Amino acid sequence: MPADTPASSPRPAVEPASSAARPAADHTPADAPRAGAPAPRRLAPLAGRTWWVVVIVGFVGQLAWTVENMYLNLFVYDTITSDPTVIAILVAASAVAATLATMVVGAWSDKVRSRRPFIAIGYILWGATTAMFGFVQPESGAAAAQVVGTAVVAVILLDCVMSFFGSGANDAAFNAWVTDSTRPSNRGRVDGVLAVLPLISMLLVFGALDPLTQAGQWKLFFGLIGGATAVVGVIAWFLVRDAPDIETTSDGYFAAFVHGLRPSTVKANPRLYTLLAAWAIIGTSSQVFIPYLIIYIQRYLRIDGYAMVLASVLVLAAVISVLGGRVIDRVGKLRAVMPAVALMIVGLIGMFFARDMFTVIVFGTIMMGGFMLSTASLSANVRDQTPVDRVGMVQGLRMIFVVLIPMVIGPFVGALVILGANETYEDLGVVKQVPTPWMFVAAAVIAILVLVPLMFVRRERIAADASAVVDA
Repeated sequence: MPADTPASSPRPAVEPASSAARPAADHTPADAPRAGAPAPRRLAPLAGRTWWVVVIVGFVGQLAWTVENMYLNLFVYDTITSDPTVIAILVAASAVAATLATMVVGAWSDKVRSRRPFIAIGYILWGATTAMFGFVQPESGAAAAQVVGTAVVAVILLDCVMSFFGSGANDAAFNAWVTDSTRPSNRGRVDGVLAVLPLISMLLVFGALDPLTQAGQWKLFFGLIGGATAVVGVIAWFLVRDAPDIETTSDGYFAAFVHGLRPSTVKANPRLYTLLAAWAIIGTSSQVFIPYLIIYIQRYLRIDGYAMVLASVLVLAAVISVLGGRVIDRVGKLRAVMPAVALMIVGLIGMFFARDMFTVIVFGTIMMGGFMLSTASLSANVRDQTPVDRVGMVQGLRMIFVVLIPMVIGPFVGALVILGANETYEDLGVVKQVPTPWMFVAAAVIAILVLVPLMFVRRERIAADASAVVDA
């Protein structure tokens, strides 16, 4: 939840992002245009405590999202129904709840100038609701339509509640805290680490907890993840420190809540919204295949050691993402986007042809490494364009573009591809739909569309460069 998901901000009245930037000494974006010769890039250090919060709170949050984005789909597929449309509805409904939560909590945390209580309390509630999933499944052998329908509705409702708490704590409060606590010169490194946390969390779940799911011990599986999330919520209360310079606006809560949806705000911040549109395209591309990836490897490729395949891919992609974070800071966050997307597309095309364990690992690594680098560079760019007095609000915008749009469109595109291919297999007398490699082709086609917003960003930047030269 995905994340990436995922991987998932204020200002006075309506001002362009450039005028809302932080003071030049510490906050001028590393990719911002300069008159004359470009200044050397300096990598600002981060305090050890900040890194601890980034890693611990970020990592356990991604553990919970791994369960929601991947294993909840597998749980529904194995214990309730194999209908891909149900999985698509589940993903879309949770995305709506997550987006609403991020907008509500993001604006709220801006108004009170604090992220800590939203992170800590939110993680505790997030963990509690995650643990409840194991109690929602039909009795063994129960296949009546009414029983299945009740279980589907219960899982969707619980997923919406869990996503509300999780997104309020992680996507709104924690991500706003990261923006508050970092600077443009170190955001590539931080977002490179954040981008790799979903991969490491998947690796841990696949390696340590996947045997529980294969044995049908879903209550213990969800209970362990939920318990870990709640414990980190308690730790966050003592570990997280709000940045001393959190800014906010004087407008009311409702005005702050809807500020980012106003056309005047879009017009005043064209680069921010164009970058978010690019991120939405990459996110949509990934959501075409991610909800069905484990099922695809298990049921279509018939690779029994799918946990080993995914573990290898995640480790290698994590290395690419962490090393790439420093490269992003040095070569420029905007300049790094297109090569990263190209790498992802190469991996997607390769996955269409991959049939054995080795080729799946090779092209899966290229695909996920490119995806992680794409989201890291876009995330760092968005942080640079975030007005300092609306940091929480921008997390809501981020959820619309990075979670809501991708998770509403992507899974349904994937479901249409799967249903159109009409590949099935029989399990204990029940005919089940199975994902096919054509979903990777659909994802690659969508990813290519990122060229459109990136061309607009480039054009806007050239215009800004020309204006800076004239002013100089």
